[in-house]
Amino acid sequence: MIRTDALNEPAVRAFVSAVNAGDREAFHQALTENATMSDDGSDRSLDEWADREIFDSHGHMDVQSQDSAGRTLIADYRNDTWGEMRTKWHFTVDDGKISRFDTGQA
Repeated sequence: MIRTDALNEPAVRAFVSAVNAGDREAFHQALTENATMSDDGSDRSLDEWADREIFDSHGHMDVQSQDSAGRTLIADYRNDTWGEMRTKWHFTVDDGKISRFDTGQA
């Protein structure tokens, strides 16, 4: 497992830290104003998805690997709804914040 503070990309580090702390405010601070996302290849409403999959169900990421830029992660993701699964996350970063992320089962 990779410690959150060892993630290469600062914006991704802030995102993972916010998810694992259940911190909505920090989560939104890690994102651009009009950030978008997809889950298993389908675009979703970011706010609705985050509430359901992260905050209301106690989501947590244990990062297993990252690419050299730190913008693609493989993580064991767990929440109270789905249990634990291996997931892949890809982040687009603009001006130090995440403008898009794509996640799904790895």
